[in-house]
Amino acid sequence: MVRRKSLAELRSARWFAPDDLRSFGHRSRMMQLGYSEAEFRDRPVIGILNTWSELNTCHSHFHKRARDVKRGVLSAGGLGLELPALSLDESFLKPTSMLYRNMLAMETEEMIRAHPLDGVVLMGGCDKTTPGLVMGALSAGVPMIFLPAGPMLRGHFAGKILGSGSDAWKYWDERRAGNVSEAEWQGIQGGIARSAGTCMTMGTASTMTAIADALGLSLPGASSIPAVDSAHQRMGADSGRRIVDMVWEDLTPERVVTPASVRNAVVVSLAIGCSSNAVVHLIAMARRAGVPLTLDDFDKLGREVPLVANVRPAGSRYLMEDFHQAGGLRALMKRIEAHLDTGCLTVTGRTLGENLVGAEVYDDEVIRHPENPVSGASSLAVLRGNLCPDGAVVKPAACDPTLHLHEGPALVFDSYPEMKRAVDDESLKVTPGHVLVLRNAGPLGGPGFPEWGMLPIPTVLVKQGVRDMLRLSDARMSGTSYGACVLHIAPESHVGGPLALLRTGDIVRFDLPNRRLDMLVDAAELARRRAEWVAPPPRFERGNGHLFARHVTQADKGCDFDFLETRFGRAAGEPDIF
Repeated sequence: MVRRKSLAELRSARWFAPDDLRSFGHRSRMMQLGYSEAEFRDRPVIGILNTWSELNTCHSHFHKRARDVKRGVLSAGGLGLELPALSLDESFLKPTSMLYRNMLAMETEEMIRAHPLDGVVLMGGCDKTTPGLVMGALSAGVPMIFLPAGPMLRGHFAGKILGSGSDAWKYWDERRAGNVSEAEWQGIQGGIARSAGTCMTMGTASTMTAIADALGLSLPGASSIPAVDSAHQRMGADSGRRIVDMVWEDLTPERVVTPASVRNAVVVSLAIGCSSNAVVHLIAMARRAGVPLTLDDFDKLGREVPLVANVRPAGSRYLMEDFHQAGGLRALMKRIEAHLDTGCLTVTGRTLGENLVGAEVYDDEVIRHPENPVSGASSLAVLRGNLCPDGAVVKPAACDPTLHLHEGPALVFDSYPEMKRAVDDESLKVTPGHVLVLRNAGPLGGPGFPEWGMLPIPTVLVKQGVRDMLRLSDARMSGTSYGACVLHIAPESHVGGPLALLRTGDIVRFDLPNRRLDMLVDAAELARRRAEWVAPPPRFERGNGHLFARHVTQADKGCDFDFLETRFGRAAGEPDIF
């Protein structure tokens, strides 16, 4: 039998229960908000951390969804209070939302700790909001449940189904090749994003909400429900009801996020054909829970776990709406159950195995059998070599198989504008065998680790019909992207990583089967170049950028701030109330 907290053990009781002047002030201010004592005393107070904003298209439904959460909290005997959290929109936030993920994590942790909250519902979904919210809540330690934004409806134009991001890149190449008219381009622009919700391909947003689901932090299968489906409203209310019970049960995140559940999350990410961003975010999330996840863990499991979600861009045809109708994440996890630790506890209070009872797949083409995977190649691979001694990542299933073993001359660019000018120049001397290289695009060099890693194919090659070639960078790329793009090269060039020493004309060898990435330059020449290398000046002199530059870790470590990782020191604990 689960032990239930007493009223005196509620965290909010420290603010409202004592018969003293300070608690009098707290109670009077709650009454100023229009609440009677019966509404906020002797009941769980639930914080609803809402990342809605009028500039966050993925979360445009969240101002309404918060009301559904409050409805659920109230029906379970709690009080739901909405708190605005930093809204990290992937489309409009520049230079990159990654520059602010850790800021959201800090805000989440401190907002939870400093307020009279017994539990929290985390409302996120757009790429960096999921890891940012979860990282902060893991550090805060109160009961929490994650409410995913859900994918938008599939796009449509001229009888064609459009996928977020993936078809933007695809049709932009065709437009550059002269195959798409202005009228068609405008039609694609208006038809590719038709509703509230995150990208409906298996991009970073759907990857990260699936990871939260697999960790046991969401109601089972919540991650694949489309944003505008009425089931999403019901899931919101159910999340509100469940968090109240979690408070009484004292079901804290440290009981849910364990080495076994983190491994489950890696397995699921590989089975869904995850965004490459899963690596950097899940490493950061795991380390907040004291789990030392590494790149090698991803590579090891990547060789074992089949890609069974036939969802673009790793899949060939389907989108998240199809995935949901085929049974969603519960069905996928049931299908790969042999790879999972089903004994892990989840926010339901039951084990993962109990949550999967009755789950079934309704379309074997959308969610494949492990014996009939979408691709024989792994979802993710980790490379090592003299270009990336601390690692780099690539998505084998999303790139041309003829490039899995490739050797060619490098064409190196030191900035995005330099690269963009070159690829748009139809007189550029380049062949399909060249290796495009962009550096100074990592955590410090970008700044902020921008999604520049899917370098555009040079226009002169696009017009020849080339649609993939080997590309290297210390950047990230959008989870909706695809191609032979080697990413997250660590250490990054901005701090003197080997990528800083590569020169145009050097031969690069990419050996995916053996997980190698090397420049064929002798040691003496590299030593000479190392002696000549000059560190670039700092990008920021104040503000968040300055803090980021001083404390962010490299890609292989998750890009968290070093002082926020669990190993750095004890959390601050409960605030003093005097």
